[in-house]
Amino acid sequence: MDAISDLEFFAVVAKAESLREAAQHLGVTPPAVSKRLVVIERRLGVRLMQRTTRRASLTPEGELYLVEGAKVLEDLEILERKVAGAQAVPRGILRVVATLGFGRKHIAPALSAFARTYRDVELQLTLTDRPVNLVDQGFDLQIRFGDLPDSTLTARLLAHNRRILCAADAYLAARGEPQTPRELAQHACIFIQENDETFGTWHLRSGAASEKVKVRGPLASNDGECAVSWALDAHGILIRSLWEVAPMLQAGTLRPVLPKWQLPAADIYAVFPTRSNLSAKTRALLDHLLGVFEKHRRSLDGNWHA
Repeated sequence: MDAISDLEFFAVVAKAESLREAAQHLGVTPPAVSKRLVVIERRLGVRLMQRTTRRASLTPEGELYLVEGAKVLEDLEILERKVAGAQAVPRGILRVVATLGFGRKHIAPALSAFARTYRDVELQLTLTDRPVNLVDQGFDLQIRFGDLPDSTLTARLLAHNRRILCAADAYLAARGEPQTPRELAQHACIFIQENDETFGTWHLRSGAASEKVKVRGPLASNDGECAVSWALDAHGILIRSLWEVAPMLQAGTLRPVLPKWQLPAADIYAVFPTRSNLSAKTRALLDHLLGVFEKHRRSLDGNWHA
């Protein structure tokens, strides 16, 4: 008997109420179960179960063998599924969810290219800035910004992305340019709803120094494009990701504000439910997206200027 077979055998015996019940599950006689258990214990040099005529109970060593053995069996199952599924053909419905602006500008074109290659995959893209529960809402893959809120999910970094403070020249000429984070409290600020900015508190850091500033302003929206258009119209100072405003910074229509201060990271991830193996269609899309955004993982700001 090999060690893997012994682990599988012991898992059945340990979960049964008695050796007789285990024998019924295994399709053998109770003496055969008892004999094999003795052989395993001799090989390991420890007693795994305390047995009576009516029932059996695990020793501490038996508990360890059962728990750690279950991990070994699970790892083996994962490995075999990966190997068996390596040649699986991506097909079927693949549901993807992304944020409105980034999804429209970057994910939709990436999916278009993917669809040309994988004709048997039916893509369904949902764009929303509302919180999403992947499992409950039946999505296969989410494109999200920032750290994972749920340990039952797995994330792969697609692109580095930095957020910055920016404003139009006309606004800064009229109101002056803040020199410290605290001076932001004296300025008109534009808010993106459903983010931290909704509550009027901005967090900035420069080296070991950090500032939490309460700000206010006349305009707020849940749509990033609206907020950017208001900044371009010189209504105030805005926090926005480089992926969106880099062209405007290059063109000079927007200018960085407090460039030595950093905002919380907004790196971009592909997120999917943690499971023993990914379907061929999800793995294919993940590999495709990693290729599309490869250049944006080479620098900490995502190199969105390029």
